[in-house]
Amino acid sequence: MANHNSHAHDEHESHGSLKSYVIGFVLSIVLTILPIVVVMNDMMDKTPTIIFILIMAILQFVIQLFFFMHLREDKKPRYNVMALIFGLVILVTIIAGSIWIMTYNAVG
Repeated sequence: MANHNSHAHDEHESHGSLKSYVIGFVLSIVLTILPIVVVMNDMMDKTPTIIFILIMAILQFVIQLFFFMHLREDKKPRYNVMALIFGLVILVTIIAGSIWIMTYNAVG
């Protein structure tokens, strides 16, 4: 019986454990510092720098979701992930469509 209680306590603790927050915080700091170092030291040309910054931003977004928003730790995490992916597809569609319209809206 005591083993069952400690297991339930571990599950509750893993939801917001200090270790999880520290790992997420350190990864977020690293993913913030890397683009700053690249930009400040002119380590890449303009296009690769922008791509690098976008990749770091996406990685930081994923880390924030999993370490701080506890996306995987809900009772039905698959539905959360599917809703997130659906939202991202809508977001990318709106942004890409807006850029398409603004780029090719020249009246000839």
